[in-house]
Amino acid sequence: MQRAASEKILYLIDGHAQIFRAYFAIRGGMSSPVTGEPTHAVFGFAGMLIKLFDQYRPDYVAMAIDTPGKTFRDELYSEYKAHREPAPDDFQPQADRIFEMTAQFGIPILAVPGAEADDVIATCVRSVLEDPNLANLNVRIVSRDKDFEQLLSERVCLFDIHKDETIDVETLSREKGIRPDQVIDILALMGDKVDNIPGVVGIGPKTAAALIGEYGSIDGILANIDKIKGKRRQNIEAARDQLPLNRKLVTLKKDIEVTFDPGTAKSAVADVAGLRQLFETLGFHRHRQDLDRLITSPNAAGPKPADDHVVQESEQSPESRRGAGQQQLLFADTPIAVAEENHEQLLPEGYSTADACDYRAVTTREELDHLIAALREASIISVDTETIGLGRRAKLCGLAFAWQNYQGVYVPVVSHESADHLDRQTVLTALRAVLEDPDLPKCGHNLKYDALVLRHAGISLRGVAFDSMIASHLLGFTSRGLDHLARSMLQHAMIPISQLIGPKEHQQATIDQIPLDQVTPYAAEDADMALRLHEKLSPQLIDAGMERLAAVEMPLVEALADMECNGIRVNPDELSRQKDDLTGRIEQLQRQIYQAAGTEFNLDSPKQLADILFNQLGLPIGKRGKTGPSTDVEVLERLASREDLPSDKTTVAKLVVEYRQFAKLVNTYLGNLRHNISKQDGRIHASFHQLGAATGRLSSGGPNLQNIPVRTQVGRQIRKAFVAEPGYLLICADYSQIELRILAHLSQDAALIEAFNNDMDIHQAVAAEVFGVKLEDVTSEQRAHAKVINFGIIYGVTAWGLARRIEGLDKTAAAELIANYRKRFPGIDRFLQHCVSEAIEKGYVETMLGRRRRIEQINSRQSATRALGERLAINTVVQGSATGDLIKTAMVNLYHRIHDDHLPMKLLVQIHDELLFEAPAEVAPEQAKIVREEMEGAMRLRVPLKVDVGIGPDWFSAK
Repeated sequence: MQRAASEKILYLIDGHAQIFRAYFAIRGGMSSPVTGEPTHAVFGFAGMLIKLFDQYRPDYVAMAIDTPGKTFRDELYSEYKAHREPAPDDFQPQADRIFEMTAQFGIPILAVPGAEADDVIATCVRSVLEDPNLANLNVRIVSRDKDFEQLLSERVCLFDIHKDETIDVETLSREKGIRPDQVIDILALMGDKVDNIPGVVGIGPKTAAALIGEYGSIDGILANIDKIKGKRRQNIEAARDQLPLNRKLVTLKKDIEVTFDPGTAKSAVADVAGLRQLFETLGFHRHRQDLDRLITSPNAAGPKPADDHVVQESEQSPESRRGAGQQQLLFADTPIAVAEENHEQLLPEGYSTADACDYRAVTTREELDHLIAALREASIISVDTETIGLGRRAKLCGLAFAWQNYQGVYVPVVSHESADHLDRQTVLTALRAVLEDPDLPKCGHNLKYDALVLRHAGISLRGVAFDSMIASHLLGFTSRGLDHLARSMLQHAMIPISQLIGPKEHQQATIDQIPLDQVTPYAAEDADMALRLHEKLSPQLIDAGMERLAAVEMPLVEALADMECNGIRVNPDELSRQKDDLTGRIEQLQRQIYQAAGTEFNLDSPKQLADILFNQLGLPIGKRGKTGPSTDVEVLERLASREDLPSDKTTVAKLVVEYRQFAKLVNTYLGNLRHNISKQDGRIHASFHQLGAATGRLSSGGPNLQNIPVRTQVGRQIRKAFVAEPGYLLICADYSQIELRILAHLSQDAALIEAFNNDMDIHQAVAAEVFGVKLEDVTSEQRAHAKVINFGIIYGVTAWGLARRIEGLDKTAAAELIANYRKRFPGIDRFLQHCVSEAIEKGYVETMLGRRRRIEQINSRQSATRALGERLAINTVVQGSATGDLIKTAMVNLYHRIHDDHLPMKLLVQIHDELLFEAPAEVAPEQAKIVREEMEGAMRLRVPLKVDVGIGPDWFSAK
């Protein structure tokens, strides 16, 4: 983008993206000498800002950030970003510091609840381009996010400040052959694994660009679908229903209600004294020197002290300030870690490589027999697989084993040198007994993947005793990749995959196409590293008191692999029937809403809905966000239930609630579930992730079965589509009030324990205590209030939060209710205080099995953040013990019972505190008793565990 003398440039920083980039660029190890807080991300981000002011002298700067909570995209698609792991524990404290520092640099921070930073930036870009008074202002978006390519124009470009590279319209055309107006359709076709947006199978960036280039748009592709042949056509047709939703998800909103005045972003004012103090506190002596140099330099554009409001313009462009062949990088010697894929770097003293190890291939029957004998004698063996591609049905190319440090073997089953090694059937037949032996301990890294690959090859991996990826997660490591762990813990630089198959930007080879003498050290090294990490990490788990936890999490790998392979049968006709029915009801609701409102408007626009409700109909505003009156579901439900308001005015709110429920069911579940039914067996094989939640609870994806609706009758109907195979029945078993029972056990509260031990209605019993009445005199309203408190207390409910949940209850009455609760149940109050105290003292809390979660927010200087930390401390202990420790223990016990006793039953699905099984119809009642027995006996508590079990031909009837 050429800059004329009269032109100005606005730099819009994609905040969280740059913070994450700084966080992972410098691999930890930095902390403040004063406060002890982690600082590596803050250091990197400070360097970026200093470089921006020193080299590019911006006229205007602003930064957009994401806000906590759900966005409008979550409303459109509940699985949006569902698989993203929580940010590392030391991320948010550094992000808070960065926000503080950014403000001291004089940079305004823009954030809008319910929207993402990308949408805020898109709205700012639109406002600049549409303002005739800003015709000389160009925009540089400081990001390399491909989603922003849809915003490119003659005045807008993307800017990678770390590489000093810009992407403009011309670059997009030259490198990708596309226009900005085609980006949305390309993104919709590709999908986005990071954001969990499913694209068309087999279509990546190049294919998507080629298709859009040929047919102009998705509509053009669908109109010419007959011209597309083979599998690609089938995949596009299979994703047809998903594509409109994808377009909505990837389209950046340009009408977010954000107040942005470029004048407030003028690069002129900075709190230099504050920055100096901050850099001193954080130990950034080098950045403090850079800051002083910038302030005193006559040619620098900023930042300037707060009492200096004049920005001196330089006649030199950013490009001319680079010396002849020398780029002026402010922090060229910053200790940024070398990328893991760069294997040709000079290794520090003490580092080793695969060249120092004994890695060999097993290619003859004699060698294979010797290997099996050696494995049989080993105390533990490390297992790894090499495959073509990824996924549950990936093709097995070979197996690697290690049982002694610095040694490893690779047994190929598929290669382009097949005449020089044993065939697949011979190898798998010979190794089956070893791999399926539950008494021969196995270790590895991400063993669930290997277990799934082996299951597809016909072998059930048993005896999983240790997984270094899971161990590193339990110990709180921020990076859990095998390469990183080998480098940081073993001082070993592993062979990068790119060395074998080529770089990502080129057509990559597959493992079966690589010469065996190259594959062998690469594959054997994986097994060797996992074995050596077992020796390193096992003692650390013991020192941390996590033996019991590891004894559950490690064998759970087998159970999850088993569950994913089993899958669950889904009736596509039932999904289609429900979708058609709901689509008709949605159209009817639209007509009813327009009639009640007296006009048509965009039902999916919160802004337009707010105008109808609060301006046109004159309804009272329930609460306000930063962008105006809120129209979230809580506000709408309160309006719909207001009996003191005219019914003709509240009808719109009532109907919109129903409309949103039905639209979400259609857009998020019914079509998506059908799309994920396997063509091979008619079952959905969801993935279950052990490391998905900080509390230890499982998460799922592909699709996310954890979010199947249960709160509404219409939502529960979806369960009718989950069916048993002919001749079989489903067994549905879920813990009753499990978190409250865990609370009773941990708090040792006498009254709560007595209520459970006497099998009383717990909500009625609590209501009797709180309201001081006899058990038989408890009213339905009092019981309802007690129920809200019972479940809310686990999440650290406040008086304000309780008042929001109970209609007609004000904050004062809610506070009194909570006070009475704590008075009547003193054990609970002591336990809650203990959770908070433990978090303050240790910096973390622990579940019943010793699972730890760091609570960084607990020592925040901001009261709201500190209160969040207190709630997280309480919730983590209770929920982590219930849906992390207990349910996983039950799953492992049931898995072993099924396999050891050869039971005619399969574990299919886990949903929080609920397990779903499949068994032959004639023995289903007997198997259901076993399920109840194992689940109720999974842990011994001070109160009895209670499991509700149902049997039926589908999930709905079994539940």
